[in-house]
Amino acid sequence: MAQNEELTTEAVEAEENLTSYTSESGAAEAAAPKTERPALTVAGAAVGRRKEAVARVRVVPGSGKWIINGRELANYFPNKLHQQDVNEPFKILDLDGAYDVIARIHGGGISGQAGALRLGIARSLNEIDTENNRATLKKAGYLRRDARVIERKKAGLKKARKAQQYSKR
Repeated sequence: MAQNEELTTEAVEAEENLTSYTSESGAAEAAAPKTERPALTVAGAAVGRRKEAVARVRVVPGSGKWIINGRELANYFPNKLHQQDVNEPFKILDLDGAYDVIARIHGGGISGQAGALRLGIARSLNEIDTENNRATLKKAGYLRRDARVIERKKAGLKKARKAQQYSKR
């Protein structure tokens, strides 16, 4: 009986000495410095496609200058949404202003060209440093080609799917 009392008093003392437990990480882990990536002086090139648009992209280390079919980014894509869409692969990798982009785009409309350019940039950044860039780009979905295209018109129909209305008489 005395032995049981000693065990219970030890258990109570052990409980008093414990601190609170949390599932949150400590401040030491949060304050850990980000690992510096080596400076790259390698250029990358890739092709991006979306709908009918094809973009041939070269990414070269530089100051963040954009040349698309001989024009600046703001001139070629006046819509801020398209500019932001095209720049996403750089933002997600924290490489804003680290590379110059030279692209030749043909076919499709503005939105398709922006999508093609984004895929081309993501593929070229993946080619430059696969070890550091691939996981982030893949998780964000930038390495996947959007295969949706306009459906062709079928014979006997007005459009791709629109047919004559059926009449009973």
